[in-house]
Amino acid sequence: MEKELQQRSGNKCELCGNEENLSVFEVPNSPGSGADASVLTCNTCKEQIEDPEKVDSNHWRCLNDSMWSTVPAVQVTAWRMLTRLKAEGWPQDLLDMMYMEDDVKEWAKAGVAEEKGDAVIHRDSNGVILEAGDSVVLIKDLKVKGSSMIAKQGTAVRRISLDRENEKYIEGRVDGQQIVIITDYVKKV
Repeated sequence: MEKELQQRSGNKCELCGNEENLSVFEVPNSPGSGADASVLTCNTCKEQIEDPEKVDSNHWRCLNDSMWSTVPAVQVTAWRMLTRLKAEGWPQDLLDMMYMEDDVKEWAKAGVAEEKGDAVIHRDSNGVILEAGDSVVLIKDLKVKGSSMIAKQGTAVRRISLDRENEKYIEGRVDGQQIVIITDYVKKV
């Protein structure tokens, strides 16, 4: 199988293009097996896929190219990493452009659902689940700590990012300034 993957990839990491320290990564939740369910990766990619604590979001800018692969296992791995990183902002743009067949997308989503077992869930003032990239509206005037700014009720905050450790905190831009907002004071648009 490794020889088949080396031939398919041209002896390069199918995600970042690195040519050193390559190994086979079996993509979880695959409907198939063998080379169709695997990706040839470098140690850096493999380590960051397997351990979310070691993820360097700048390394994954390589997905801008590899997400267009015709290999379903590469598409699934790229989609899962972009989904994991979408709080960074730029991965959401790539996800919006990415196209996958329905069965491949189901495979990709199966792996993400498995990863979210103990994930922090952010909810707005009405209990609606918030996701990175969503838009929200402030439901009351908020004094911004550390500045004289007051974020007015009704202000739209687009493309929020989520705090991975506290379900009450989101971040977004208000009047050109990046601020932390408590989810109790917003509603999803």
